Amino acid sequence: MDVQSIKLRFGIIGNSPLLNRAIDIASQVAPTDITVMINGESGTGKEVFPKIIHQLSPRKHGSYIAVNCGAIPEGTIDSELFGHEKGSFTGAHESRKGYFEVANGGTIFLDEVAELPLSTQVRLLRVLESGEFIKVGSSKVIKTDVRIVAASNVVLFDAIREGKFRQDLYYRLNTIPIFVAPLRERKEDIVLLFRKFSTDFADRYRMPSLKLDDEATNYLMNFRWPGNVRQLKNITEQISIIEENRLLNVETLKKYIPETQYSELPVLYSRDKGKNEFSERDLLYKVLFDMKKDINDLKKLVTDIMTNEGISQDLQENNAQLLKQLHYDLEPAEFESPQVQIQPEQLEHSSGHIQHPEVLEESLSLQKKEMDMIRKALEKHNGKRKNAAKELGISERTLYRKIKEYDIR
Repeated sequence: MDVQSIKLRFGIIGNSPLLNRAIDIASQVAPTDITVMINGESGTGKEVFPKIIHQLSPRKHGSYIAVNCGAIPEGTIDSELFGHEKGSFTGAHESRKGYFEVANGGTIFLDEVAELPLSTQVRLLRVLESGEFIKVGSSKVIKTDVRIVAASNVVLFDAIREGKFRQDLYYRLNTIPIFVAPLRERKEDIVLLFRKFSTDFADRYRMPSLKLDDEATNYLMNFRWPGNVRQLKNITEQISIIEENRLLNVETLKKYIPETQYSELPVLYSRDKGKNEFSERDLLYKVLFDMKKDINDLKKLVTDIMTNEGISQDLQENNAQLLKQLHYDLEPAEFESPQVQIQPEQLEHSSGHIQHPEVLEESLSLQKKEMDMIRKALEKHNGKRKNAAKELGISERTLYRKIKEYDIR
C-alpha cells in the first residue's frame, strides 16, 4: 500500500516529506515482527503509527491494545501488564490476565514507555528477549507471542543517563526507530490541518467554516506550535465557536495565540542541570549583558553631558567620578570588536564648553572579567566555594574547575 492510500485510510493530513518518510517506514516494517520505537513531541500524532503497523501486519486479526504507561500507578502497572494470581496482594480477590496474555498473537502499543518503573522494565526486557513472563504472585512461566510498539516524547538517552531507563531495554525497543516531526518542521501542513479541523467543526456545530487571509496564513505558519497538532486543533475549535466573522485576520488570531509564545528564537538551557545551575556559556552571557548595560549607561551619560552646556561644577565632578568607576570596571582588553574608551579628564569644562571625548581602540577581556567575578565572590564568602558558586549562579564543580584553570589562590 502506498503512502497516499495509507493517509486516506487512517485520516492523516499533510504532505510534508518528514511525515511521508515516517509513514513509509511504518508501512515497510509492518509485515515483520520487529519491535518499533516511535519518537516525537507530545501532540504530534504518534498514536496513529502503531495502528498503521498493526493493520498492515499479519497480526491485524489479533488484539491491539494501547497502554499509556504514564497513566497507570506504579503499584499496579505490573498487574496490568502481566496479570496477577488470587491473593497476591491486598485487593486481589481473583486471578486476572494481563495485557501480554490477552494480546497473545496481536500487538501492544506502550505509549510514554519512559514512565515505566525500573522493576517493570526488567520484566518487559524478558518478554522481548524470550517471550516469557510471570504473573504477580505466581512462579509459573507463561509464553506469549506479542509484537511491541513503543513511543516516547522524551529523549531516552537523557533518561538512561539519569538512571531512569535501562540501556539494554532501549536497544531492544529501538530496533526500528520512527521519528514523527513536530508541526513547526512541517509548516506546509499547518494550513491543511487548519482547513480540515475548520471543516469538521463547521459540520459538527452547523456553521460556516473558517477562512484565513494572507497575513493570518503566514502568522499560523510561523508560530512554533509547542502543543503541535493537538494545540492547533484546540485553537481551531475555540475560534469556530466564538468568532462570528468567518474570515480571520492576524488580530483575531492573536486573541487565541499569545504573542509571548510566538517567538521562534532559540532558547538556551541546560538539560542536565538544576534550576539554580548554569553552564559556562550562561556565565559568559551574563558577563556580556552586564558589560553591555554599563556601556549603554556610559554612552547616555556622555550624550547628556555633551548636549547640555552650563552644567554645574558639582554635576561635572559627579559625572567624572562615575566615568572613572565605569572605566575601572570595563578596564582590560581582548574582546573582538573595538569599544569606545572615554578618559574622564577629557570631560572637564573648558571655556564653558565640553570637549569631545577621544575614541581609543580597546577591547574587553571576558576571561579577566570572569576571574574578577570569581575572586570577588570568594572574598565575599571568605573562600567558601559552595556559597561563592551560588552567588555566581554556577555549580560548585564548575567553580572548582575555573579556580584550577585560572590558578586563583
